[in-house]
Amino acid sequence: MEYYPNEYVWLMKPIDENRADVVYGSRIISGSAHRVLYFWHSMGNVFLTFLSGMFTNLNLTDMETCYKAFRADILKGIDIEENGFCMELELTAKISKMNIRIYEAGISYHGRTYQEDNKINWKDGVRAIYCIIKYNLFR
Repeated sequence: MEYYPNEYVWLMKPIDENRADVVYGSRIISGSAHRVLYFWHSMGNVFLTFLSGMFTNLNLTDMETCYKAFRADILKGIDIEENGFCMELELTAKISKMNIRIYEAGISYHGRTYQEDNKINWKDGVRAIYCIIKYNLFR
């Protein structure tokens, strides 16, 4: 339970009000209490969000968030090739090429420790860089 399912309505609100087509949850702009964990994981997320932004020209604060909401027609129009963490990068690259309205909404986050089964490591970061290049330069 790293994320709070009851907060998903915050992502749906801009879509329901016809202000957005896609909404990313942001653990960065949440404004609520969140668990403090690992510096290098945080810096990895900041770096990958920054690198993705350089290619997509999107100023997202938290591209690697698990909470995203899409209008159904937008999501149905995206051919998703990846599974796992690279899906985040693929989706971001592909929606950046569409003429759509992208929003962020603050969400809470209670991250897991290594003892609680957090298996993200530096290899995931290398694969993420590969996917940023793949989906922004070669697709």
